[in-house]
Amino acid sequence: MLPQVPVDDSYQSNSLAMPDRIVSIPSPNQKTSLCQRMIDSFKPTLPTTSVSIEMNELKQIESNDDDVRKGETGLHQTLTNRHLQMIAIGGSIGTGLFVGSGSSLATGGPAALIIDYVVIGFMLFNVSMALGELSVVFPVSGSFSTLSTRFLDPAWGFAMGWNYALNWLVVMPLELTAAGLVVGYWTTSVNIAVWISILLVALLIVNLFGVRGYGEIEFFISIIKVIAIVGFIILGIVLIFGGGPNHEYIGGKYWKNPGAFANGFQGICTVFVTAAFAFAGTELVGLAAAETDNPKETIPRATKQVFWRVTLFYIVSLTIIGCLVPYTSSRLLNGSSSYDASASPFVIAIEDAGIKVLPSIFNAVILCAVLSVANSSVYGASRTLCALAECGQAPKILAYIDRKGRPLSSIIISMLLGCIAYINCGKVGSQVFNWLVAISGLSSFFTWGSICACHIMFRLAWTSQGHSLKELPFVAPFGVIGSYFGLLLNIICLVAQFYVALFPVDGSPNAEAFFEAYLAAPIVIASYLVWKIWQKTSFQRPSTVDLETGRRLFDTQQSAEEEKAQRKTWSLWKRLYYKLC
Repeated sequence: MLPQVPVDDSYQSNSLAMPDRIVSIPSPNQKTSLCQRMIDSFKPTLPTTSVSIEMNELKQIESNDDDVRKGETGLHQTLTNRHLQMIAIGGSIGTGLFVGSGSSLATGGPAALIIDYVVIGFMLFNVSMALGELSVVFPVSGSFSTLSTRFLDPAWGFAMGWNYALNWLVVMPLELTAAGLVVGYWTTSVNIAVWISILLVALLIVNLFGVRGYGEIEFFISIIKVIAIVGFIILGIVLIFGGGPNHEYIGGKYWKNPGAFANGFQGICTVFVTAAFAFAGTELVGLAAAETDNPKETIPRATKQVFWRVTLFYIVSLTIIGCLVPYTSSRLLNGSSSYDASASPFVIAIEDAGIKVLPSIFNAVILCAVLSVANSSVYGASRTLCALAECGQAPKILAYIDRKGRPLSSIIISMLLGCIAYINCGKVGSQVFNWLVAISGLSSFFTWGSICACHIMFRLAWTSQGHSLKELPFVAPFGVIGSYFGLLLNIICLVAQFYVALFPVDGSPNAEAFFEAYLAAPIVIASYLVWKIWQKTSFQRPSTVDLETGRRLFDTQQSAEEEKAQRKTWSLWKRLYYKLC
């Protein structure tokens, strides 16, 4: 029992007694003005710590002034189950599906579209399951970049961290520009710089609300995207069977004429790569683990949603697209940008059916998707930069976290780099953006492959150090085999991208085009070698990998018995839903 601390009339305090140390916590009862509280929120996080048996290290305790839990780094653990569910469902539903699938259809045909998305979807299922297993046990800041340092090689962790951070830092100005272009669907009388400025301010305000602001925005935008996809699936089925204004039965005629495949093997490889890009953002669930209230429950539920997203939102909707739009349609490649709604196969299918109102609605959905990615880019970049700084792999100033759990310095850097979007107002804007995108063009493949490699190494270390799978609260369904498969497919994606970059579809080998498509690979390799030589790092060994720091301890046997007893009272449908979701 903790000793009582005397309280006088002028000052109140609570204290925790620990061996050789007493930490006092200022009382929250002292009233301050709203303005003062806002100013104080930007100050460094309070150095109140307690010994955490779970984390095996000093950990910040709960703060009564804001009623949120704090992790060991000062990040607030306020993301709930509903936030993680919608981040998982809507995290990768964006322009890659709504617009990018159009160029994929034109390049590979409907059969290549379905085959490649199924293969990449299964790969991402295994990646997500591996990440879920790691994130439940190690809900640490930086997630996969930090775990790459621990399980693989500190130099590889450095390369992966900066690879992922640069990816989101580049995406930020790109999405701001894209949002302005999407608004141009309705009006072009306003300069795009105005929309960029408005969106920059809006994103700054959202991120000043901390991780809860990010979670809430993603929750509501994901709902909009889900409703749009479900609505289109229902509409598409009706149109295929002749229920549209034209009353024309379509069926599978476009699979016969012009056919199921286009551009042969090159087309398949190209779609294989673009399909993988469409799933970018799935790993954000793992990144959010350090700011999740109950990772043991929420992370597994969120990662399981990948299966439903792949099955329902991608495969079903793209199958319908393949039936409604022929791959020879010139409109699929006539968009002014990769965010032009006129090039969206969803919009083309609706317009071909003679429906007049829905194209504008889908353009609004595309705008929501763009804003969602922009919001995620600030979150992904800031948390990764903060984690790199905490590991000594970035300037220490980027590790600054204020009392509201915001990595303030990293957020400011992300917002400032968002101003690069104004370059697009000039004549050289498109050329600059092409090279910026090239810097992070292969980011997802390296990230996903590293997650699989970390999971493989974790299992080897877990077994070699005397642990069993029964101690893990969540186990990936396909285990290490799934991670080997995921790692292999990511390597194949890199090879396919190399082939397409060297021999582009409907084009000849070109040095500029090659480096625009493959520049990220030499950058990652150079980052790894520089840190490797400078720091003289060594590869990790299963027998010596640190499995204690940052690990959550769970009474898995007691939890399993309690859950088993609880599930016995459930109906058959509820048990089936819990198993799958």
